[in-house]
Amino acid sequence: MVFVGCCSNVVFLELVVKEDPGAGNLATFLQFVFIATVGFCTVGKLGTAKRNIPFKQYLMLVGFFWTSSVANNYAFDFNISMPLHMIFRAGSLMANMAMGVWILKKRYPPLKYLAVLMISAGIAICTIQSSGDVKAPRETHSDAAEEERLKFIDWLWWCLGIAILTFALFVSARMGIFQESLYAEYGKHPWEALYYTHLMPLVFWLPTAPNLIGHVQLATQTPTLEVLGATIPRQVLWLVLYVVTQGLCISAVYVLTTECASLTVTLTVTLRKFVSLLFSIVYFRNPFTLGHWIGTLLVFIGTLIFTELLQKSVALFLPAPAVEKKKK
Repeated sequence: MVFVGCCSNVVFLELVVKEDPGAGNLATFLQFVFIATVGFCTVGKLGTAKRNIPFKQYLMLVGFFWTSSVANNYAFDFNISMPLHMIFRAGSLMANMAMGVWILKKRYPPLKYLAVLMISAGIAICTIQSSGDVKAPRETHSDAAEEERLKFIDWLWWCLGIAILTFALFVSARMGIFQESLYAEYGKHPWEALYYTHLMPLVFWLPTAPNLIGHVQLATQTPTLEVLGATIPRQVLWLVLYVVTQGLCISAVYVLTTECASLTVTLTVTLRKFVSLLFSIVYFRNPFTLGHWIGTLLVFIGTLIFTELLQKSVALFLPAPAVEKKKK
């Protein structure tokens, strides 16, 4: 369900962003409202259910989740393309391992470190390859000097977007570590955590109300499509489909966090992001160079090593070690 929900969700997010690059926050706000409403009726039992995890712990979890979500959305306003956004966020595997070693004092086998380094190197190569065209959506200036100045501003803007993505990457990794320790102490309650992490931040959206209203107006003014006999603005349809698929995606991820370690969950989400990336390249005809293919190969080989599929496959073709019988 992580792959089905999240891969389809990225398609609709790309459609939303292509229509209106600043609509990321509106999409996230609608996602919060949708999940909080469903959770209030099911998990919250219309406000009568008791919490299994203390309110104070949820405040910290919400802080991580809110910061990561908003930072990732604002990156689109800084000349960050969707393929680069997905490639860069796939680096969460490296960030998660770093956080696990630093905070939880975890230790991993050498091959795990090698796998994460390969995955991170692949992502870095793809990021460098994608940095060639960082021009903002604007018309080319006729004056050469002015055009060079605008290109430099575009590049600085892009660097700021990369900085925002890096910040969001480590905040998200820290949230995964915090969730893992939270479930270890209070038990596994994924649906409750999903509900409260979407209900509590709703008050944070009040200062952004003018921005949200502006993007709602833009959405209602887009060309219309006919769906099941009804006429609906195109951007409104993309937003509805985004919210529904995002609900499926994030609920599957939350359940997965209760069944697997944080690093394994991050690996699953990383693989999902790469599948989404390949689909985005093929369907939306985004540029994909030789460097991108090298980066992709590094990511997949690193993933095979991390999951020990490569080691197990090699072991099938090696002779079994001889077992000496003990003499009585």
